[in-house]
Amino acid sequence: MAKIKPEKNTSKKEVIIKKAASLFRIKGFNAASMRELAEDVGVEAPSLYNHIGSKSELLQIICFKVANQFTSQLNHVENTNNTVTGKLELIIRFHINMMLGEFDEIFVANHEWKYLQEPFLSNFLNQRRNYEKHLVAIIEEGVKRKELKNINPYVAVLTILSAVRGLEFWQRHKKNISTKVLEDDMVTHLLKGMTLLLQTQKHKK
Repeated sequence: MAKIKPEKNTSKKEVIIKKAASLFRIKGFNAASMRELAEDVGVEAPSLYNHIGSKSELLQIICFKVANQFTSQLNHVENTNNTVTGKLELIIRFHINMMLGEFDEIFVANHEWKYLQEPFLSNFLNQRRNYEKHLVAIIEEGVKRKELKNINPYVAVLTILSAVRGLEFWQRHKKNISTKVLEDDMVTHLLKGMTLLLQTQKHKK
């Protein structure tokens, strides 16, 4: 029987989770099977259950791993002394880097969350709603401080999240654009629509 061979500094369970995220993205959670996952990992199906309880458990791990990463980063940014514009830039860059570096997991959390079982489904949706509320509060603070234009905070958040999710299209077609240019240009375009401080900050550098 083959053994799961993790990469350096990666556990066997992490290998399974990575492969599961890729499989769920390509085939969808419902269509993917543990047998296919075992083939991708390179082991017999029973070996998977030494590390993971079920396919549903894998989906839970992936979705909450992503949700917790975003929540943790947002909490960190909120506690910095940055301007609102600076905080938004950090948040946008984090979203972009997650889409570029952990695309499979992000895709699954964005599209396959609906197959979570209760109470995980409700918990995940609550965490996502709270995240969006915090983003709205940051925008509101920026408008109040006159760092940002008099924009609708919810629309601004929706625009940021939708724009970053649009990187799914880039992942499928991979145009000849460096990830650095992609990140910097997206940050510039998104912030420029909300604030005039971006130009001021560039002149100060």
